[in-house]
Amino acid sequence: MAADYIKFDTNFELMGGYLSPVSDAYKKQGLASASDRVNMCELAVGQGSNWLMVAPWEARQKEYQPTAQVLDYFDQEINEVMGGVTTAAGERKRVQISLLAGADLIQTMSTPGVWSDEDLDHILGRYGSFIVERTGTDIEDALASLQQWKSNIYVIQQLIQNDVSSTKIRLFLRREMSVRYLVPAPVIKYIEDHGLYEEDASGSTSSLHDKSRLGSSKDTIN
Repeated sequence: MAADYIKFDTNFELMGGYLSPVSDAYKKQGLASASDRVNMCELAVGQGSNWLMVAPWEARQKEYQPTAQVLDYFDQEINEVMGGVTTAAGERKRVQISLLAGADLIQTMSTPGVWSDEDLDHILGRYGSFIVERTGTDIEDALASLQQWKSNIYVIQQLIQNDVSSTKIRLFLRREMSVRYLVPAPVIKYIEDHGLYEEDASGSTSSLHDKSRLGSSKDTIN
């Protein structure tokens, strides 16, 4: 969905995206271990994605890394350490790093006191964000207080409505209901083999649905 939006509705060309699971230092109730979440993400993207990858750096940190700092890490690694990307013409070009997230996350950004003004400006002003519509979230209301970064926020409409969430997946698993076709088969096997989410009754969102970081550059593609 995000890849199609970038291809048909923007001047960017997508070069890759990273799933970046949060570390154990986040200490959110209901999360599987960081190592388990990295493994599940790797199994999920191994099912044929030609642009999604898993970045374990954030998951391996002993201290919680705010979203702004994680985006800084990707910017440093891709644009400074790697020197950007090579275009088809052989030119080196910097990559625009952006945050890919659901509308529920952007809604928290418009909630007073949840995010600092400094972090909001760093994330939305410097990097920008691609936001996927989510059932139950009023995207217009969520964006109302973020108008100063409007040019850097791209809303991706769901052409086919999908309200699958990690909360619902975990609920199904606790009730021993099938999640076939909702979660990649290798991930289901991993969950079963490792006995994950069997005791989780918190109802909080697990990180099977992790933040993604997009790498894109105008007029280039890797």
